Amino acid sequence: MTNPFVTSGYAGREYFCDRVQETEKLVSLLTNGNNVALISPRRIGKTDLIRHCFAQEAVSDKYHTFVIDIYATNSLRDFVNLFGKAILDTLRSKGKKIWERFLQTLSSLRAEIKFDADGKPIWSIGLGAITNPTITLDEIFAYLDNADKPCLIAIDEFQQITRYNDDKNVEATLRTYIQRSSNAHFVFAGSQRHLMSAMFASPSRPFYQSVAILNLKNIPMEKYEEFAAHHFQQAGKRLGQGVVKRLYEQFDGITYYLQRMMNYLFLSTPVGQTCPTEAIDSAIAEIVADSADTYTSLLMQIPEKQRMVLLAIASEGHSRNVSSGAFVKKYHLQSPSTVLSAIKGLLEKDLVTQEDGAYIVYDRLFSLWLTKRKP
Repeated sequence: MTNPFVTSGYAGREYFCDRVQETEKLVSLLTNGNNVALISPRRIGKTDLIRHCFAQEAVSDKYHTFVIDIYATNSLRDFVNLFGKAILDTLRSKGKKIWERFLQTLSSLRAEIKFDADGKPIWSIGLGAITNPTITLDEIFAYLDNADKPCLIAIDEFQQITRYNDDKNVEATLRTYIQRSSNAHFVFAGSQRHLMSAMFASPSRPFYQSVAILNLKNIPMEKYEEFAAHHFQQAGKRLGQGVVKRLYEQFDGITYYLQRMMNYLFLSTPVGQTCPTEAIDSAIAEIVADSADTYTSLLMQIPEKQRMVLLAIASEGHSRNVSSGAFVKKYHLQSPSTVLSAIKGLLEKDLVTQEDGAYIVYDRLFSLWLTKRKP
């Protein structure tokens, strides 16, 4: 790797920080026949943890593994389309005998599958071709039950299924398929704690008591500091004392932002030199400036009442008692009810999130831009 601080995707165990206990526990649960709900805020590394677990020898040598991100799906048809694509994309490199087994079970869509110049299948199926998602889902699970190896499937942003409008019983449907599946086990990963908790901890919901629940925390600062110092040293560079501590506090220990900042600091530190804490301010300024046009466009798309509340939350940092008269007066907002209505809209757009009873701007770099921009 030119830069060991990876900001997108899983690059292997050498560039993966800590999570030793979490890895051991998740691998143990899955290889002992459990389904798992993995819950954490976004951007602290749950998807990379899953890929790290799937890369362990105890898993990679004995299982077919599939990762599906359903964040952008809006219907069961979307879900089925992504599910099928994820399986075929994974199997196409494993040899004709392996992927042909999947295609043989996919009778409802087999005619829609295309092949590349090397004779490997390509999932280029339009949503319109999936005329009956339930039939195709049945075929997918038929493959999983009869695959040549046991299967592990991770469904990322699983809470999204609660927003599907085309099938109000989608939770019960998936629970039935999963309960009957003897050759496949699942990781249901989600970032919206209240929705995930309701799905798996409420006695009235289909997935109640069907999984082991793991709540993923931030990587401890000492572990990340050790990881960062090691990679600087490996490259003949030094990391100044206090750099990681300041970044950790600035970004609440969220892995994505730590990696993003360390990527920049590593790049800007010459071999043989030390990266000082003073470099952090210029790094933040440049990274935020790179996104200024995007942030400006995004801000202008937000309705005025929501925009005013978003700016107030950014100024506050961690906003509590947002419906109080003091908060409304401090930021010249219309009324407590208007604030609550605006927050509902901001939550739905994923512009704001709620953690430990406080509202914060979801994108921490966007929040910094909001607080430092000129009126």
